Amino acid sequence: MSQIEGLNKAFDSRVRLGIMSILMVNEWVDYKEIKEKLDLTDGNLASHISGLEKANYIAIRKRFVGKKTNTSYKATKDGIKAFQDHIDALENLIKGI
Repeated sequence: MSQIEGLNKAFDSRVRLGIMSILMVNEWVDYKEIKEKLDLTDGNLASHISGLEKANYIAIRKRFVGKKTNTSYKATKDGIKAFQDHIDALENLIKGI
């Protein structure tokens, strides 16, 4: 197996790397917070969220806070494992293992 085969294509994008990095260290994070931290447009964030959701790497929770809808996200068990495997593969690539 080559060194790059362990890298997960779902995380090729810097935006998806950013989203997953935020979700790895926080239980639930709302849409607005992710958008602001990563300085993204609504469309850009929505498309990457959709891709991560299709891969079953994130869970979405919609609820009302007062009269406003609040959407938040968390990494799933599959997402946590996939992202950790990706980070491990990056580290091995850097170390030349």
